[in-house]
Amino acid sequence: MKIAILILLGLAFLLGLSTVSAIPVNANGAAQSVMVIHMDYPVDAGSTAMFQSALSSMDYSAYKAVVIEMNTPGGLLSDMNQTVTIINQTERYLPVYTYIEPDGWGASAGSYIAMATDVIYMGPGSFIGPSTPIVTDNISGEQQHVTNAMESFMVSMASAHGRNTTAAYDMVAYNTAYTASQAYSNGLVEGIADNFSQFMSAMNLTGYNVVNVNEGVYDQFLSALSNSFVDGLLLTIGTIAILLDLYHGTVIISVVGLIAIGLGLVGLEVVGAAPLGIFLIIIGAVIMLLEFKLGHGFALVTGMVTALVGAFLLTPAYISYGSNSSSNGPFSTGNIVIAVIFVIVALLIAYYLMQIRKGFQQKKYTGIESIIGKEGTAKTDISMHGWVSIEGQQWQAKSEGEIIPADSEVLITGKEGLILIVKKKE
Repeated sequence: MKIAILILLGLAFLLGLSTVSAIPVNANGAAQSVMVIHMDYPVDAGSTAMFQSALSSMDYSAYKAVVIEMNTPGGLLSDMNQTVTIINQTERYLPVYTYIEPDGWGASAGSYIAMATDVIYMGPGSFIGPSTPIVTDNISGEQQHVTNAMESFMVSMASAHGRNTTAAYDMVAYNTAYTASQAYSNGLVEGIADNFSQFMSAMNLTGYNVVNVNEGVYDQFLSALSNSFVDGLLLTIGTIAILLDLYHGTVIISVVGLIAIGLGLVGLEVVGAAPLGIFLIIIGAVIMLLEFKLGHGFALVTGMVTALVGAFLLTPAYISYGSNSSSNGPFSTGNIVIAVIFVIVALLIAYYLMQIRKGFQQKKYTGIESIIGKEGTAKTDISMHGWVSIEGQQWQAKSEGEIIPADSEVLITGKEGLILIVKKKE
C-alpha cells in the first residue's frame, strides 16, 4: 500500500513538471519568435533528430519563421531525405530560410537541404555544392542510378522555388560548387548578406525573440552511432560481454552486451530504435520474472533498468521552449524523474522480497532445537558428561571431543536426545 501511494505521489509530481508554458505572443496574437536551427554538424541521424524534435513539436502560431544557419560538409543521403521531408512539412505553415554563414559550407547533402527552403542567402567566403552523391556499394550501375535520381530531385526543388534549374543540375551532374557571388549571379540563391544580423534584417526578422536550436547530447549520441567504426566496436564489445557472462555468471553483463549489440545494429540501420526498445522491454520483463527463482532482488532491479532503457528508445524526441534550446531527445525532466521513481520503487520491492525470502529461509524451532547455535558457559568440566548454562537455564552436555574446562565459553553445535553437544568457543 505504501509503495502504491509513493507511485501516485510521484506521478502527480511529474504532471506538474511536465507542464510547458507556450511561447508568448503579442496583444494582437502575432508570433513573437523566430526559430534558428544551427546546423554546424554533418548530416546524419543526430542532425535529423534535431530537425525532427524542433519542427515536429513547435507551435506554428507562435513563430514568424524558421531559419537554418548552415555550415555543414554534408553527410548521409537517407538522413538528408528525412530532413528535406521535415522541412517541406513545416513550409506548409511557416517560411523556412537558409543562411550559409561567412566562410561556411553548404556542401553535398547540405546543398539539398538548403535548396528545399524558401530563401537562401550566403555569406562572404561561403560556397554551396558540390552535390554528386557518392555510392559506396560496388554494384554495377548503382552510382549512375542514384546520381540520376538526385539530379531530378535537386532540379525539382530549384524549380519549385524559382531558382536556376541548370545551375542546380550542374551541382549534381558535374559536382559543381558555387561561391556566394557565383550562386547569386546564376540565380541559385536569393541574396548575399555580410553577416547573420544583416540577413535577419533583409528577411524583416529583427526584433523577434530568437529561439536557438542546437544538437543536444542525445542527438550527438545518434551521430556517434552513425559512425560505422563505432558500430563495429559496439557489436564486438557486446559479443565479448556475453561471452564473459557465460563464465562469470551474472545477468548484468549479458544485458550490457545485448544493449551494445542492439545499439550497433541501430547505428548500422539494420533495426530501428523502436524495435530495439521493444526488445529491451521484453528482455527486462524476462529478467524480472527470474526474480521468482533467484529471490535476491538483483534480477528485479536489473530487469527494471533494462526495460527503462527500452522505454527511452521508444520515447519520441521533443524540444523545450526557451531562448536557447537544444534537442533533448527522450531525456525530458519528466521522463528522468519517472525513471528515478521506478528505480527507487524497484529497490524498495527488491528489499521487501529479500526480507520475505529471508523469513522463509529462517528455521523456526522450539524447545531444545532453539538452543542449537547459541552460546553458553560450562558450569563443570565437560567431556562425556557435564553441565552448561544457557540464558540462565542448566542443560546436560557432552563435548565434541576435547575436555572443556569449567567457566569456558561454549558453542552448542547439536544434540543427542536431551543432551547438548558443545565445543569450546574459540
